[in-house]
Amino acid sequence: MNNLQKIGGFAALAQAVIYVLAFVYFGGFFDFPRGGDTAQKLSFLVDNQLILSVVNLIMYVVFGVFLAVLVLALYHRFKNSALVLSQLAAVFGVIWIGLVIASGMIANIGLATVIKLSVNEPEQAMTLWLTVNIIVEGLGGGNEVVGGLWLLLLSCAALKSQQFSKMLSYFGLFIGLAGIMTIYPAEVLTEIFGLGQIVWFVWLGASMLVKAEHR
Repeated sequence: MNNLQKIGGFAALAQAVIYVLAFVYFGGFFDFPRGGDTAQKLSFLVDNQLILSVVNLIMYVVFGVFLAVLVLALYHRFKNSALVLSQLAAVFGVIWIGLVIASGMIANIGLATVIKLSVNEPEQAMTLWLTVNIIVEGLGGGNEVVGGLWLLLLSCAALKSQQFSKMLSYFGLFIGLAGIMTIYPAEVLTEIFGLGQIVWFVWLGASMLVKAEHR
């Protein structure tokens, strides 16, 4: 049990690192020519296919793997003192894992298909790129309802079981609500959820590692 909690703690910290890397890349290095013509946009995708594919792999698929470990660890932590809440949280956690990993695979397969299509059908390729983006954003990139529900339920379970500090649990409730509110398409809500989760993952991971050492 202690080993699972330690692994879960490291998984939470790894997820925070992935969030930071994603913010750094898209905030400082991703320079997609939104105002350019179709040829410029497709040329950017061709030139950056490798880095975009790696970023999608890490940001979605690897993140999903770490999330699976964390969902399992937290379920086992809360099941004895908050069984129903931990079970319900685990359900939404598993759904979120599937959505996140699916987003990454769709993003990379879609990117590869767009680049192939761009050789002979540039306009269709651009239409496909927009479609892929909409699907990825809908599954997990811009809509964080499922992740928000998972975090909200976990925080309720944490409050009931008193496994973590009340401050961490209340902070989780706030960030979870922000995630649920991303059903309304406002970029600020997505940013609050993303930035808040970085803090939450670090805080949670540190708490799990410290408590595992003292058990």
